[in-house]
Amino acid sequence: MVREHLADMVEQGLVTPTGLISHGRGEAFDYLMGEKTIAPALEAEKAAAAFLLRAKRPIVCVNGNSVALDPKGLIGLAKAVPAKMEVNIFHRTEERMEQLIAYMESQGAEGILGRNPDSRIPNLTSDRALCTKEGIYDSDVIVVPIEDGDRAEALIAMGKIVISIDLNPLSRTSKVASVPISDEITRAVANITRFVEELRGNDAEIDRIIGGYSQKNTRRDTIQCICDALMSEFKEN
Repeated sequence: MVREHLADMVEQGLVTPTGLISHGRGEAFDYLMGEKTIAPALEAEKAAAAFLLRAKRPIVCVNGNSVALDPKGLIGLAKAVPAKMEVNIFHRTEERMEQLIAYMESQGAEGILGRNPDSRIPNLTSDRALCTKEGIYDSDVIVVPIEDGDRAEALIAMGKIVISIDLNPLSRTSKVASVPISDEITRAVANITRFVEELRGNDAEIDRIIGGYSQKNTRRDTIQCICDALMSEFKEN
């Protein structure tokens, strides 16, 4: 059903054919994780909520795939924090940008940025460098679902806390992100939103989570979960 929805979004011009390839790669890792949120992902999702609540200028950045897969969830997360939202895409045309922003607005987004970029992310040559100063450029904590590695690295180089949602723990994005979340986007966004509500106002717990979080441990434990799941198949047979 998700694949059919994405295929329909390709027909509408919201998702590109390369976006379908990206989704297929992610599905493979979701199968390896049992199509559920594993413990390291849940820990990272709680850390993401803590960083968002501590941020001064948080933003949720969306692209074609994330808009197609979980528009209402992402809008709900941005409202819960609260955080700004901005559309940023690799295969950029004015028509496609307008389609994506209009679609998000039809789903309930307000004040979404991206129509009129006035800044560039340093060290990126593609159109993904285009952004708004009040949004991505000036943000301190940024959520980037289904992000490409070049842009994730560029955002890190700008000194931002980058929260990625990428099912592949071996991707360049997951390797460089401050908080790499290897989980399916709708589960991840729902969990982060829930933790935002649970942690709000609890400064001591927020500080404890941020102080104790380890990006390296998240990736190591995620890969270990996948290895354990694969080995269990042999043990059962």
